[in-house]
Amino acid sequence: METYGGRRNQAERDAMTVEIGYALCSALFAAAILFGAVAGPALLFELPGTVEKLLVRVALTIAPVVFVARVISVLVRFRREGAQPSQPGRTSPDS
Repeated sequence: METYGGRRNQAERDAMTVEIGYALCSALFAAAILFGAVAGPALLFELPGTVEKLLVRVALTIAPVVFVARVISVLVRFRREGAQPSQPGRTSPDS
């Protein structure tokens, strides 16, 4: 954001709210897909007990990690895109 330490205007607050919502929804979707891909076979098919437990535990371990990583990556990218350009008046480095 362009107001360092100052108050943000309504458009900046709205953009931040939308980006947080997008980060949470996309992270939930990614974690659910990953959980389904890893634990799905254990939940759908008759597998040996050890394999079922292993697949479910791996999915329960990896899904939250993917969720957090996705949220952080989206919000860091948003913050980087909101930074001021190094040379005022220029919209991209090659202009």
